[in-house]
Amino acid sequence: AARIIQNMDPTADPCKDFYQYACGGWLSRHVIPETSSRYSIFDILRDELEIILKGVLETSDQGDREAFQKAKILYKSCMNETLIEQRDSLPLLEALTVVGDWPVASADWNKTKEPNWSMEEKLSIMNSRFNKRVLIDMFVWNDDRDSSRHIIYIDQPSLGMPSRDYYFNGGNYQRVREAYLQFMITIAKMIREDKNVSKDDSFVQEEMAKVMELETEIAN
Repeated sequence: AARIIQNMDPTADPCKDFYQYACGGWLSRHVIPETSSRYSIFDILRDELEIILKGVLETSDQGDREAFQKAKILYKSCMNETLIEQRDSLPLLEALTVVGDWPVASADWNKTKEPNWSMEEKLSIMNSRFNKRVLIDMFVWNDDRDSSRHIIYIDQPSLGMPSRDYYFNGGNYQRVREAYLQFMITIAKMIREDKNVSKDDSFVQEEMAKVMELETEIAN
């Protein structure tokens, strides 16, 4: 009750400005940080929790159960910026090899990779190894008709951009769409360079335009 009263502004007339009456105390004591678009008790709790988690993850992992050790290893790997810079694009190139390489970043993919390439196999690898659903989303969840059992669900996955609007609408959506395409082109060029594949900007632009066309068809 004391916290609720503290977050109110009893000086405001609730008949004229109920929001100020109910939340004025909170507004006067909290400023939205420049890094946020909103600020609530849940945001404060999240910030406090992140500080606690940081402390836990930075403690010694001796005697920890396996799950805690894995979390600490992952945290340390993300914080080791020196090694990250040293490895450069190698982890990404290794991941591309696992999923069958990337035609736009290869000089002869159609000859060396395509004959043994299986979409079903690669989709399952993307799901099991990288938790990435492409074209088809498949997961196990409670049966809506019988909550005592689990069933397999098949659904459409998320799109490359946040929503269907980004693929068809104008204005800001179009600017994001153009930046998205340019981002794909830039990444493809970088990977070709790292793999010592000859420079071919027109080929990269044509291939990425096809990717954008395919994503648009899926969004439609």
